[in-house]
Amino acid sequence: MMDRRTTPFSGRIAHISLQGEVSAPLTKGEAAQVVRPIADLLDKPGGARDRQLLLGAAVTLIDRDKGHVFLRSDRDGYCGWLAEDAVGPGPEPTHWVVAPSTHFYSDPSVQAKETAGISIGSRLAVTGSWGAWANTPYGYVPLCHLRPLDQHAPDPVTVAESLLGTPYLWGGNSRFGMDCSGLVQVALHATGRECPGDSDMQMSMGRGLAPGQGLKRGDLIFWKGHVAMVVNDDVLIHANGHTMSVAYEGIREAISRISAGGGGLVLARQRVE
Repeated sequence: MMDRRTTPFSGRIAHISLQGEVSAPLTKGEAAQVVRPIADLLDKPGGARDRQLLLGAAVTLIDRDKGHVFLRSDRDGYCGWLAEDAVGPGPEPTHWVVAPSTHFYSDPSVQAKETAGISIGSRLAVTGSWGAWANTPYGYVPLCHLRPLDQHAPDPVTVAESLLGTPYLWGGNSRFGMDCSGLVQVALHATGRECPGDSDMQMSMGRGLAPGQGLKRGDLIFWKGHVAMVVNDDVLIHANGHTMSVAYEGIREAISRISAGGGGLVLARQRVE
């Protein structure tokens, strides 16, 4: 059975990669990018949020219906529906936002009016600079908040720690709200690693660790429907519904609390090299 989250088939039109697998009109799709700071990726037009895509994310448009577009995210292959005005043409991004969040400003000045907030992981085309400011099609951004696309963060845990206190949001992928798998994906993408969108998909990443095998910084611990990242021998970091935030928690305490609350036992421990 095909997983709708990773199957580029709207129910009416399919991407050409599914030729021979589905009986439907096929399309090569249309290249586009996300043109809003944050856009909800929905399970159907006007439906529930599965994940979020950020400004500058490359997508392939497959179908249109009811003011929405069905698409596949080029980076992780996640499929779903976005509001039609959330996507469009745009210049090729050159930089990514490395700060937890930043703003677009109307002028290259700290006193200028901010016009929008954007999150870590957003991708921008920098067309020039004005002193300490980057000029982009959407406004000015502090240069210190940006890095060229090929300059990655060295440590995913440090990225996750920069997001401590971020409010919990089911399906969220930004500094303004994220869930457990969103935190892991944001952290790994910042280091240049590939990472799928949901925790059940992420469980197949890396190398499985045997029970009792020592954990190290950056290892992932999985429960049914939940994932956390190891900080050190005793502490993990995760976006969780218990504190409704990105927070530290003792590893033993988290295992005990989740089990006692009906969340089950640890299903896997994975090392992402």
